[in-house]
Amino acid sequence: MSDKFSVLFVCMGNICRSPTAHGVFRHKVNLLGLQGKITVDSAGTLDYHAGDPPDQRAQQHAQRRGYDLSDLRARQIKPIDFNTFDLIAVMDWDNLSNVQDMCPPESKAKVHRLTEFCTRHQADVVPDPYYGGANGFDHVLDLVEDACDGLMVHIQQQASH
Repeated sequence: MSDKFSVLFVCMGNICRSPTAHGVFRHKVNLLGLQGKITVDSAGTLDYHAGDPPDQRAQQHAQRRGYDLSDLRARQIKPIDFNTFDLIAVMDWDNLSNVQDMCPPESKAKVHRLTEFCTRHQADVVPDPYYGGANGFDHVLDLVEDACDGLMVHIQQQASH
């Protein structure tokens, strides 16, 4: 992998799903020693939680699987992000629509649903666990881990072309 590649994960508030994906993918990048090659960030389509750490439940469930989200802070997606990032992975249809609405035409191809990269699970979206129980956070992690593995393969294939 010669050039740098950057990924932005996006959900609504940037406190559950996108920081989970951020932490999982960052962990995978670090395990492969690709920190200098792949940059990772996350954002929300809304600014409800700007500056806040990820939801405690998201942090606890991630920690159980070895992912540390404690240093992450919520932020809202900005217009510059469409120029900065090579791939923008959104969690669901609503956030896809919101991101596409603010996305300049030349950056539309960068925007994907994260679940497009799943190889083991069949899912159109990563559902929001915020109002659900503990199982929702584990389900999010199952989908995110799968999608992040597929995303890594996608990035490595892009780099080899």
